[in-house]
Order: sequence, then C-alpha cells, then structure tokens
Amino acid sequence: MEVREFFRQMGKKGGSKGGKTAAAAMTKAQRLARAKKAAAASAKVRSAKAKARKQTGHVDRKNG
Repeated sequence: MEVREFFRQMGKKGGSKGGKTAAAAMTKAQRLARAKKAAAASAKVRSAKAKARKQTGHVDRKNG
C-alpha cells in the first residue's frame, strides 16, 4: 500500500496544475487543436445522450 499511496500523492501534486502547465507549454495552434478535439468529444457525448433519450421516449421535464 505504500507504493499506491506514494503515486496517489504524486498524482494530486501534478494533476491539480496539469492543464495550466500543459497549456503554457503549447503553441497557439496546439491549444486550438486540443480545444477542437475536446469540443468534438463533448458534442459526441451530447448527441449520444440525446439519441438514447429519443429512443427511450424520455421527456425532459426541466426543459420542456
């Protein structure tokens, strides 16, 4: 368990600043490519959820 705890602590240390550090090291084009990839992944998830709702006949009471 000592090894697992060590890596957990190391992950907390680096993980909390990972995105900011990575973005600072990238060029504008690299940041843009990363943002486009993230947006496409997000859209894919949203459309899959919408498709699943449509197939089940789920009605979202909050939004109509």
